Amino acid sequence: MKFLDEAKVYLKAGDGGNGVVAFRREKYIEFGGPDGGNGGRGGNVYAEAVDGLNTLIDYRYAQHFKARKGGNGAGSDRTGAASEDVILKVPVGTVILAEDKETVLADLTKPGQKELLCRGGDGGHGNAHYKTSTNRAPRRADPGYPGEERWVWLRLKLIADAGLVGLPNAGKSTFLAASSAARPKIADYPFTTLHPQLGVVRLNATEEFVLADIPGLIEGAHEGAGLGDRFLGHIERCAVLLHLIDGTQPDPGEAYRTVRAELEGYGGGLSDKPEIVALNKMDAMTPQARTSRMKALARAIGKEPLLISGATGAGVPEALRALADAVKAAREA
Repeated sequence: MKFLDEAKVYLKAGDGGNGVVAFRREKYIEFGGPDGGNGGRGGNVYAEAVDGLNTLIDYRYAQHFKARKGGNGAGSDRTGAASEDVILKVPVGTVILAEDKETVLADLTKPGQKELLCRGGDGGHGNAHYKTSTNRAPRRADPGYPGEERWVWLRLKLIADAGLVGLPNAGKSTFLAASSAARPKIADYPFTTLHPQLGVVRLNATEEFVLADIPGLIEGAHEGAGLGDRFLGHIERCAVLLHLIDGTQPDPGEAYRTVRAELEGYGGGLSDKPEIVALNKMDAMTPQARTSRMKALARAIGKEPLLISGATGAGVPEALRALADAVKAAREA
């Protein structure tokens, strides 16, 4: 299934039904009077978060959603039927934005959460509504009120406890594969990962958390370079970030500063999240290079980094334990 994390759709709630002008015309009933009923309510448009969905691909080709008009009133004081509501089923974690892509209309973070996006119009009054002691035979009836309509953006932000960040080829997909049952594509070239991947990390029978891997960042990503920063939204909800540094490159400190600059340029609170830094690919370094690059990275981040190898699994349990502790602290807070 193709991964799609953003879609623009048009929503139109149903118009209200029209009221009617009617009078009683029954034998043996003198001065029957008005009995025109009111129109029915138009259908509303809702968005509902459901389990089992992880993409917005359903909204790639179906982009217009309209609720039906309410039924018209009728004689004998009969009110028109209300129309059924239209419900958009979206994955958990979907944010619904106005057409300006800034105003948040709804943030669906729990299964079953349901938000009204467009309200259906009320039905118009029939002439029975306007009957008074001085106006015994009104001939006024109102049309239904129009339903709301708008264009909205659906943007999916994956629900994950921890997120992986780093330059392309830092070993993020390898780490995800080594720590969970996820099987992302792994290859020796940049931008192997083209869309976010999720994996469930189980440390023991009682401890588990969800780990998200996003495509690698390069310098200028927040300005659109490479794959840009469009996937950073998928780690906005994470409690902690694991920043992987490729140990085979000569300057790990510069690699760290590059990614940190992109996180700060994106905003969204990513640069303020708790961060665990790990020097990856220890199996591909000589002991001398390992020592010098650990010292250089420690100077850049101001603390001692972890040393791991996603390919061999060395140091991975310690990194997962540090992530689990940070996730647990965030949950308790």
